[in-house]
Amino acid sequence: MDKRQNKQETRSLKVWGIIGSLALVVLLGFSLTTKNETTDLKVLKVGASPTPHSEILEHIKPLMKKEGIQLEVVKFDDFILPNKALAEKEIDANYFQHEPFFDLAVAENNYDFVNQGAVHIELMGLYSKKWYSIKELPKNATLLVSNSTADWGRVITILQEAGLVKVKQGVSLLNATFDDIVENPKNIKFSHQLNPELLTTAYENDEADLIAINANYADTIGLSPKTDGLLVEKEQSPYGNILVSRKDNDSSKEIETLKNVIHSESVKKWIMKKWDGKIQPID
Repeated sequence: MDKRQNKQETRSLKVWGIIGSLALVVLLGFSLTTKNETTDLKVLKVGASPTPHSEILEHIKPLMKKEGIQLEVVKFDDFILPNKALAEKEIDANYFQHEPFFDLAVAENNYDFVNQGAVHIELMGLYSKKWYSIKELPKNATLLVSNSTADWGRVITILQEAGLVKVKQGVSLLNATFDDIVENPKNIKFSHQLNPELLTTAYENDEADLIAINANYADTIGLSPKTDGLLVEKEQSPYGNILVSRKDNDSSKEIETLKNVIHSESVKKWIMKKWDGKIQPID
């Protein structure tokens, strides 16, 4: 055997060695993929707002996995699509809305939904860059509120409890609108054109005397209702954020497991620690 032939055989052995290695990698890859695809975990899709809802759901993923459930979090940036997606069975549950918003959405759209209970509350606060105390609020001050009608009664309740407004007798504060105010000694002007997520920008731009901001949004710009809010709603507020399912799956094992896990003591402690009490778990 001459040197030329020896080199050719050596080169051939190397080539076949490389081909063999590649085949092994492909085979292993196929094996791993197949194993993942044939998992026994049940998939539960839950729609959620980015903060804090999806963060809480991401936190409980390992706990759900231990119960044999793969939790898939679908994020939504608005307040219409999560309920629509649930009604159309694109997701199995959602977690983004407070109870008055839920009640209004069900009434307006005839959704066949089930309220699975409140998980946490994001305290609503009234903030200002202009004033350090509510006592400094001048006459004809402007208050910015979100365009979500379900939040109007919430803000009016805060104002009435502070003695700044009074609604007409017989009107439920949960459903009150600014037209229901019969006493307004400071003649506060109400503006409600902005989406809830834009109110933080309005605050940073100092666009009004008072701006009503939910704690989940306030937290993104470093505001805390208890330390920075001129007025803050009571912790016994009915505006807890709830877990919602459809009627056709409300008693499924997956939904029941999610309810139990998200209400567990360890998760409650984690929520309190992570948001330092700005966002509070509900028993």
